[in-house]
Amino acid sequence: MKKEVHKSRKGTKDRYCNNTVDILEIIFIIAVIVLIIHLFIIQIFDFRNYKQRGKMQRNTHNFMVRGDIYDRNGIKLATDRIYYNIYARPVDYSDKETPEKIAKLFAPVLKISESKLLNILSNKKIKVIAVKKDVDRDTAKKLTEIIKENSFRSISLDKKNTREYPQGGLAAHVLGFYNFDADVSNGVELTAKDKLENVVKSSGYQQTRDGKVIYQFSTDPVVPTVNPKGQDITLTIDAAIQHVCEKELHKIISEKDALRGTVVVMNPKNGEILAYAVYPTYDPNKFQKASNTQIKNWSLTDVYPPGSTFKIITVTSAMELGKINENSIINDSGRMKFGNYTIENYDYKQKGAPGNINLVYLFEHSSNIGSVNVGFLMTHREFYEMLKKFGFGEKTGVDLPGESSGLLASPKYWDKGLHMTMSYGYGTSVSVMQMVSAVSALANKGVRVTPHIIKYSESELEQKVKYIPTISEKTAKTITRLLVKSVNNGKSVIKSDKYNIAAKTGTSRKPLEHGRGYSGTMYTSTIGYLPADDPQVLIYVVVDSAKKGPVWGNTVAGPVFHEVSEQVARILDIKPDKIKSTDGKIQRR
Repeated sequence: MKKEVHKSRKGTKDRYCNNTVDILEIIFIIAVIVLIIHLFIIQIFDFRNYKQRGKMQRNTHNFMVRGDIYDRNGIKLATDRIYYNIYARPVDYSDKETPEKIAKLFAPVLKISESKLLNILSNKKIKVIAVKKDVDRDTAKKLTEIIKENSFRSISLDKKNTREYPQGGLAAHVLGFYNFDADVSNGVELTAKDKLENVVKSSGYQQTRDGKVIYQFSTDPVVPTVNPKGQDITLTIDAAIQHVCEKELHKIISEKDALRGTVVVMNPKNGEILAYAVYPTYDPNKFQKASNTQIKNWSLTDVYPPGSTFKIITVTSAMELGKINENSIINDSGRMKFGNYTIENYDYKQKGAPGNINLVYLFEHSSNIGSVNVGFLMTHREFYEMLKKFGFGEKTGVDLPGESSGLLASPKYWDKGLHMTMSYGYGTSVSVMQMVSAVSALANKGVRVTPHIIKYSESELEQKVKYIPTISEKTAKTITRLLVKSVNNGKSVIKSDKYNIAAKTGTSRKPLEHGRGYSGTMYTSTIGYLPADDPQVLIYVVVDSAKKGPVWGNTVAGPVFHEVSEQVARILDIKPDKIKSTDGKIQRR
């Protein structure tokens, strides 16, 4: 009986053990299944989240250097400077890597007192301490050697780059600026962004928090040691000519207490801009401190009435249409009324009505009435179509940002009053580059060329630079002769002893910024090209709101034109085209 009871208890115990094992096996199997499902979810459905968390524990470097910018003669105008920021992570300090030890080793290299550096490193309230920023390459190299020798894990060097302009403020509005942190740019830095950042081979690689490179099968071991660079670009700008223009512009603005101004020098045969000076200006190395007024290239974004320089366009248009010829005689009554409009020549009160005048007189004395009567020889549509041929009312295509298309009303809105004012430079508003482009047709046998600031390859030229037939070569040469005679006959300051210059001065009232009407200030300008027989350069000077002395194109913009033309001719070694006859009179070659 006892045996049976014992067997019964033993059997019960065995069954209990077997059941326990079975339950544990089931639990284990369930746990394995759950683990498999969990891993499946992680790797298939939620891998992005964990991949991102993994990336957060390493630094991804895709370092590149923007291409350099040079002037046409190889002078460097913009480049990248590489520097390093030093960081410390208190969480990685140890008995062998204490703030005291780091401070002792780093202080002489960083040229910081040991006590000050220790104070910086001992700040454990923040996770990452900025030890020192803007450290040069040589200093960074010394620190790297110390880090390797001592196996420091708490110190890391973050490589950065910044844009520098070695020539300071030279050609600031041409170059613009570039901010790496905000990826903000202006000028050529913006228009040539694709080229400057066009890196054939990227330097993407990853680092651990302590700055060690994570080498994968796809990691090129050379990549972390080099800085991939974008394409360099060369500008059409000549730094020497640019300097002359900026110096003379600043000089006249200071003398005349003017608000702003610009000087453009261009080769009319190929559209290459040799200089583009704008005032107010700034230093692109310190663009953050510059005002919006200083940074803005007003000569490209703003428009203004061109005044008497536009008479070149009026007379040329009428001649191209066959309304006048080189020997035409125009009536100049000195004064004209039309409705509420009263127009008179600038010297009417002193000289009265000149009577019948020729075209040389019209240019030399800047006759408003003569220009209006020439303009009236064309219909609204004819005049408008000629102005469109010259490029007014549309952008020139210059490779700088912010260009205005100007203001040119459709002929259906023209009346006699608008037609009249248009004839002497008040009915339309233009940009500086539009005037440069329009007058360049006269200097280039009737063909306008797209003004440009970047030197393009032959393949790019076809796409970027357009040659636009505007007037006949005969008309261009005839107007050139008339302009040369008007300059040589008079006492204008723009006249040269060595060169025949085809040019015209201009003065126009400045419109009010808010509302209709004009302010009491003036735009003064001079535009022309030389040598007249074979034009090499076209120069345009505009000065806004001069306040001191007589304010005319000939007295404000004229002296700048003269000085710039003389110095540019010397820099480019342009052969004179004037000769002296036996009686001492200067003649054309």
